Amino acid sequence: MQVADGTIETGTILDRIVDDKRKSLHSSKSRLPPIELHNSCIRELERPFSILQTQWRLSKAIAQGSRLLGTSQRGPKLIAEIKVASPSRGRLIQSTDGRWLEDLARTYTEGGACGISVLTEGSHFRGKLSYMDRARRSLQKRYPASRPSILRKDFLFDEYQIWEARANGADAVLLIVAILEEELLRDLMILAEIKGMDALIEVHDEKEIEKALRAGAKIIGINNRDLRTFDVDLATTERLRPLIPDGKLVVAESGIYNRADVERLATCGVHAILVGEALVTSRNVHEKMRELII
Repeated sequence: MQVADGTIETGTILDRIVDDKRKSLHSSKSRLPPIELHNSCIRELERPFSILQTQWRLSKAIAQGSRLLGTSQRGPKLIAEIKVASPSRGRLIQSTDGRWLEDLARTYTEGGACGISVLTEGSHFRGKLSYMDRARRSLQKRYPASRPSILRKDFLFDEYQIWEARANGADAVLLIVAILEEELLRDLMILAEIKGMDALIEVHDEKEIEKALRAGAKIIGINNRDLRTFDVDLATTERLRPLIPDGKLVVAESGIYNRADVERLATCGVHAILVGEALVTSRNVHEKMRELII
């Protein structure tokens, strides 16, 4: 069912998450009205050596791989996720004290990630928009010419959130087809493009792929998680990948834990994998990255 703001009720946990996000968005707009957010972006872009001036498109990152390592990579590129918690698994990163975020972002960069996804939703995933800003600023300072692309992963449905992403250092945003009417999906994709960002368009089934393609999606993420049951099945990517035409970049999301999973997805012809839980819960993140990059 369509809602007045262009979102869709799905009958899944997405409805509760979007409703909570709607409330937090109202609070954000009260603290920083849209016109002030727009003006702060413009001022930042006009400032010499602004952090916002140096964009690294996700599409280029997926096509070229890690700029730091500078090596050819035969398998899917890795988008490594900063994810504090999830509704299905609870707390994943036990401590967020000190420089944990900067250290994790540096490990991801040095380990060969082409992109870093930062989960910024707070109510269900314990994320913060400031995490993305901190990660971007830290990497921009340490690796000005070789940092990964930064993706804002959240439940976005309002133009304000696209501006927010840009103001806090995103190179790309995630847009979830299941929660967006087609017109709104297209409008948010266009706005992201205008602001110099790519959009990763997430789908879960055949109808959502059709909708994403009609809207003009260039990067399509196939989520292997069933949002009704939370079950994860890589067969979802195997089933849906042939429906996406050549010329589109395809990212497999969720349920990727080991080299066998990556090799299975590589056979499908995906261009990148997005991995969160397997990395943030690993005892040795760098070793886990070596396992996942083939």
